[in-house]
Amino acid sequence: MNSSSRKIFGLTDEEEAAIQSGIAEDPDNPEWTEEDFKNARPFAEVFPELAESVRRSRGRPAVEQPKRQISLRLDPDVIDAFKATGKGWQGRINEALRKAAKLR
Repeated sequence: MNSSSRKIFGLTDEEEAAIQSGIAEDPDNPEWTEEDFKNARPFAEVFPELAESVRRSRGRPAVEQPKRQISLRLDPDVIDAFKATGKGWQGRINEALRKAAKLR
């Protein structure tokens, strides 16, 4: 469905009233005031140790000698043959190149 064929309908007054009523009645998550926004501070500033632990736990662990991404032109049949072997085909190309370079 492309964007020109999508129809977006606005909320009815009753739907908007129900949403606003739900917001007003939620004691655990009241709507912020201007004062709340003025007093807000970044998470990392309020909880620096926790923010650092979250930052360190993201992504892959660091490796001593990370692989480097390059651009390499190969014949289509070579790529197709390795891809046909399934998941991990790029690693198998790496192993084939290591063997050809007598690195293993």
